[in-house]
Amino acid sequence: MENTMNNNSLLNPNDKGLLQSTELYQYILETSVYPREPAPLQELRIATASHPGSIMSTAPDAAQLMGMLLKLVNAKKTIEIGVYTGYSLLLTALSIPDDGKVIAIDVDRETYELGLPIIRKAGLEHKINFIESQAIPVLDKLLQNVENEGSFDFAFVDADKENYWNYHERLLKLVKVGGLIIFDNTLWGGTVARPEEAVPGIMRDARTSILEFNKSISADHRVEISAAPLGDGMTICRRIY
Repeated sequence: MENTMNNNSLLNPNDKGLLQSTELYQYILETSVYPREPAPLQELRIATASHPGSIMSTAPDAAQLMGMLLKLVNAKKTIEIGVYTGYSLLLTALSIPDDGKVIAIDVDRETYELGLPIIRKAGLEHKINFIESQAIPVLDKLLQNVENEGSFDFAFVDADKENYWNYHERLLKLVKVGGLIIFDNTLWGGTVARPEEAVPGIMRDARTSILEFNKSISADHRVEISAAPLGDGMTICRRIY
């Protein structure tokens, strides 16, 4: 079926995710997602909604699946690249055991601190090691210690799209065999299936990076993959070797 989203919808895919209608997306949120959303996550979602960059927050339906996956693999040691106000970070902290740890990397501590009071109120700050930095130097530093190789259970990436493959190569060394790496925004508002001339200019560079990443990840036999059409699209990778 033809995707009939207009340019405003493309720029704000969270208004209905990738579904055909806002009404259907709201039905899913109101029947399956919001009733199960922990109170700290709800508080942070509402607090983030008024921020100018709220479109960057992880979609709650995608986050719900992510929380289940964290528990299915019994994740204890995780990495997050791209934090924003911390919705997915808080979700991870809620999902891992009390002695679990998240290395959270973002270039902007200011937005992280918007959500930090809620994280603190939930009693979860002790699980988080926030590093204000570009991600590649942090990952490279982790890889300098051979004990870090294969020591992480889970990674989540929602950051600069042009570096997705660079992150993937490094995370494959850090995440254990059987561990998961999730990349967010891999359908980019549905624009990956549209001709370039139909895509708003502001979205084209990242779309190109996403298209290249999707092509590369589909041919990478070191991982099993599943492209889940939740939120803005998320690619779930399970390391095989």
